[in-house]
Amino acid sequence: MSLFGRKKSPAAQTKKSNIPDGLWIKCKGCNDTLYTKKLDENGKVCPKCGFHYPLRAFERIDITVDKGTFEEINAGLRSIDSLDFFDSKKYEHRIKQAEEKTKMKEAVITGTAQIEKIKIALGVMDFSFMGGSMGSVVGEKITRLIEFAADEDLPVVIFSTSGGARMQESTLSLMQMAKTSAALARLSEKGLFYISVLADPTTGGTTASFASLGDIIIAEPGALIGFAGPRVIKQTIQQELPSGFQRSEFLLEHGLIDIIVKREDLRKTIASILKFAVK
Repeated sequence: MSLFGRKKSPAAQTKKSNIPDGLWIKCKGCNDTLYTKKLDENGKVCPKCGFHYPLRAFERIDITVDKGTFEEINAGLRSIDSLDFFDSKKYEHRIKQAEEKTKMKEAVITGTAQIEKIKIALGVMDFSFMGGSMGSVVGEKITRLIEFAADEDLPVVIFSTSGGARMQESTLSLMQMAKTSAALARLSEKGLFYISVLADPTTGGTTASFASLGDIIIAEPGALIGFAGPRVIKQTIQQELPSGFQRSEFLLEHGLIDIIVKREDLRKTIASILKFAVK
């Protein structure tokens, strides 16, 4: 027994140990305590302050497209360590860890689906897989998706969330910026529509390529969107940055995105745009 406190009874200790981990979380937006199940039921958006938590790719697909319509394409593509890259550990080990952690083969899922019966080519990035970084396979899967859409006369919808180019692939990663952009140019030449949806965060080479080339660019509230991060920019220019710099609201005010849409309204908004744009 402590000199200044009473020892907890065995009953109290047992009661505490019976409470499952992860049942409650503190909201990053308002610091209120949230019941995790209720947060999940609300599309991972805080019901009190509207803070948008990240979604896994399969969660995003589930709430966006018509039930049972998603069909994955190019699912077998996987990254390899072609440069034999090593930082604190080998790149091939990082890939294996990411696959085991996320149960995914890469940081993007691509396929076809329907939204309110309109068929689309769909790409959804997942930040859980190595920070959603764009390596050769991510770029290849997105390029193939766009080329498939051009061949099949389909509109394209891509949800981006990414830390940028994958450093472990060096120049090979940077080449994906040009490759995806060229594919979108061919899509545009065919008169097909592309909707880019930016989630938190969308940065680096992803922002500098396909994420910023949509005919309509939508962002979720409060999303960090930019090339270099605010900390790097501040250190480079040695100046204080404006309030809300690089958040979606700031970008909308300065004309860099077209619209901010709450997650609960995204499916409806995308469907409305497609009905107007798709002939």
